[in-house]
Amino acid sequence: MSSKKSAPLPASSGGLMRFFEDETKGFKIDPRIVVSIPISLIAVSWAIEIFLAP
Repeated sequence: MSSKKSAPLPASSGGLMRFFEDETKGFKIDPRIVVSIPISLIAVSWAIEIFLAP
């Protein structure tokens, strides 16, 4: 009758599986947005350097 959630974790995982299974409060951001924002900032800064540099 024991469920999967109440079963103890293996000693080798160190509680990481339980940590990543938990849902946290707050808004969720798509990973593609997280990657694309820094890439676009780099591209804009390079464009400014190339086209507006004296």
